[in-house]
Amino acid sequence: MKPEGAVGRSIPRIDAVEKVTGEAVFTTDLDFPGMLYAKVLRSPYPHARIVSIDISQAEKLPGVAAVATWENTTDVRYNGSCSEANPPAVPVEDEQIFNRELRYVGDEVAAVAADSEETALAALKLIRVEYEELPAVYDPLEAMKPEAPAVHPCFLGNNIAGMAKFPMGDIEQGFAESDVVIEERYKLPVVKHCQLETQSAVASFTRSGKLTVWSTTQSPHPLRGLLARLFGLPAGSVRVLNPPYIGGAFGSHVGTSAKAEPIAAALAIMAKKPVRLVYDRKEDFIASPTRHSGYITVKLGAMKDGTLKALYLNAVLNTGAYACAGPDVTAVLGVTNISIYQIPNVMYDGLCVYTNTTTAGAMRGFGNPQGNFAVESTMDLMAEKLGMDSVALRLKNVMTPYAPWLPPYPCATVGLAECIERGAKQIGWERRHGKMTGDKPYKVRGIGMAAGTHLSNSWPFAVEFDNAYLALQEDGSAQLAAGVPDMGQGIATTLSQVAASSLGIDVEQVHIVFGDTQSTPYDIGSHASRTLYSAGTAVNAAGKDARGKLFAFLAGQMGVPEESLDMENGQITVNGKETMTIKEAAHMLHRNNRQIVGLGQTVPFNAPPWHAHFAEVEVDTRTGQVTVLRVVAAHDVGRAINPDIVEGQIQGSVLQGIGYALSEQIVYDARGKQAQDSFHKYYLPTIMEVPQIETILVETNEPSGPFGAKGVGECGLVPTAAAIASAVENAIGVRFHEIPMTEERVLEALGR
Repeated sequence: MKPEGAVGRSIPRIDAVEKVTGEAVFTTDLDFPGMLYAKVLRSPYPHARIVSIDISQAEKLPGVAAVATWENTTDVRYNGSCSEANPPAVPVEDEQIFNRELRYVGDEVAAVAADSEETALAALKLIRVEYEELPAVYDPLEAMKPEAPAVHPCFLGNNIAGMAKFPMGDIEQGFAESDVVIEERYKLPVVKHCQLETQSAVASFTRSGKLTVWSTTQSPHPLRGLLARLFGLPAGSVRVLNPPYIGGAFGSHVGTSAKAEPIAAALAIMAKKPVRLVYDRKEDFIASPTRHSGYITVKLGAMKDGTLKALYLNAVLNTGAYACAGPDVTAVLGVTNISIYQIPNVMYDGLCVYTNTTTAGAMRGFGNPQGNFAVESTMDLMAEKLGMDSVALRLKNVMTPYAPWLPPYPCATVGLAECIERGAKQIGWERRHGKMTGDKPYKVRGIGMAAGTHLSNSWPFAVEFDNAYLALQEDGSAQLAAGVPDMGQGIATTLSQVAASSLGIDVEQVHIVFGDTQSTPYDIGSHASRTLYSAGTAVNAAGKDARGKLFAFLAGQMGVPEESLDMENGQITVNGKETMTIKEAAHMLHRNNRQIVGLGQTVPFNAPPWHAHFAEVEVDTRTGQVTVLRVVAAHDVGRAINPDIVEGQIQGSVLQGIGYALSEQIVYDARGKQAQDSFHKYYLPTIMEVPQIETILVETNEPSGPFGAKGVGECGLVPTAAAIASAVENAIGVRFHEIPMTEERVLEALGR
């Protein structure tokens, strides 16, 4: 599409210089006079009750300012994902800052604030705790059995934290009308975000009762409300902000950053001094949310000609020790994966189940990658059963605009067919039907694909709102205020582009303030591929509001109709004739004691992005190693506000998808202890595993998005694992129903 002012151009990121020079400030950079350092004592048991806790010796240690436990802190229950910010959904509030009953290895027992980290660690060793060990359960299928130990009291069934059921049509009739019905079950692993910056917070509490928290949160405004409720403070007395940058997140900081903010705040209130709490990498692995593992069953029915008639999708997800975002993740898994194709009869049954493992929460894709792996793998198996090409099967059933589907909003734009067709052409799909080998006879190659859809807002059934201010300054520049953080995804740049284009000035004239509850209006935060789409809608509205107010003022001053005025790149015209610059107009405003402030207050809609990934792999049949050689990632992004940033988001997602497919997992031993608690043990893809990644941007101009944009941040991760599994099957003839496809699993499968 043709660029529209600042929109559609790959301008440099506005934070680039600060970050490459090391001047950018993150939470771990903050230092204040008299600041204390916090450390946390964590449970060594997967399930236990604290019989007694003695902190007296720790309190006597010189340098210790405060020791917090369940006995001397608030017992208010909450949900760490801040999902109470998404009405009308009712969150499961089962967490406390410190619990007397501990539900996983790593659960918080106590915390110490001291004048140094060394003193705080020494104080932890002086805390005496008597535990009563309780029975534990680690698998969600086992946890639902009546005889399984209860992690929490549940009214839905033993250890069931939430459920979702979405029907459309008549599922039984659909299967009865099908010529071919297949049913498959898949197993998905626990994986970790592995963002560069771990969970961290600095809290300060003044004697006048003002609480300020700097942190890695993706949701400053909802977190402010949560902290106010936890500590019984007016919301206006609490300030939450990023400092301003976050070193990656991928969902790990939605709501609270694990418990960094409430623990730091509790200690700061006790000590009346600033407190900094930074998780080490082990704590990040064992005591902050993971991606949900679990089991997914797919039953698919089709006619002989490939027309899909029925899809039944069942998911049993392991939400770990606390519900967190689990019920919402369970629902989104179903909504996104029964909506990829036109299928008249669908049914989703999803369960979110407690176990005595690390809490699972929001992670890039929010349940969609798990469901997509299962559904798209089954689509390949159906194509094989019907004797059809898998690309042809998908194109035959592809979703089209305004076709009947389950989500409660219309599907206005669908670029999926174009994504599939262009991706297939670029990968050379026709090569898939011949034997492909590498440079050695024991290395075989294959090509596979997967398609999918996602959301451009956090939840399809909730009512959410976004706000933005855009103030025209006396020199013609503009100050933009938006409540969303920039986690590294470049949103400060793209929102500035939207503001500049909607107002009609150069993007260099826009200066943005973000991620601070004191200086920005309310927003639910940066997550769910919603930030540009939703916050951008409010920014666009604020820009148009400011533009309209400016034209009304100028029309009165100049005695011309408002409709005769226009402005582009800061040049104001009347009936197409250049009249003045924005700088001159702003000075005129100032001399007349006027300022223009544009306000954007919107309840954003939702729009489905679409994607098709094609992968080429090489499998070493001697070692079982799978190497991804090439990924073609075709994405319907609506409109690429900044194409370079969009491509960067897709490429980063693809690499995470490769890790999900081939190497990443956290497993637990018989005592509930995490076997992977560091990068060294976790097998995260490195620069050595980055394949050739080719992005194709399909622009469909979504009518509900700012300048036609849709969400993109999570989408590149959604179909990647399924595409790689498809390619592996093409190479060696084995379909994997469990990931990651490690060397051991591949060798075992080849042996069979």
